[in-house]
Amino acid sequence: MSNDVVHFAIHADDCERARTFYQSVFGWSFQPWGPPDFWLIRTSENGIRGALQKRRGPGGPGAGGYECTIAVADIKASVAAIEAAQGQLMHPPFHIDRVGTVAQFRDTEGNLASVMQYEPGVLS
Repeated sequence: MSNDVVHFAIHADDCERARTFYQSVFGWSFQPWGPPDFWLIRTSENGIRGALQKRRGPGGPGAGGYECTIAVADIKASVAAIEAAQGQLMHPPFHIDRVGTVAQFRDTEGNLASVMQYEPGVLS
């Protein structure tokens, strides 16, 4: 049995703001589900499934989060979209030999994540 990540959750103080950010930057779709301030996320038809939910418990932005990397086709366009959607670039794009180019950002809720434009053949 493989040990693939099959679900992720984004914790947000303002779920509508976070939903708008991820829809505009990555084109993800959201479906209300269950309790208030909870949505199911579809990253793509065959992509990993996730949830957007109201941040619970103590802590501030980024507390209790799980850092993830999102594969993108164009790192420059993705960084521009992140900044246009009020995300904050934490580390500008840099190249990792034999892997690709990565940039780190904080979303509108303070969660830390990365975007990666992989070199051809790395994910296959």
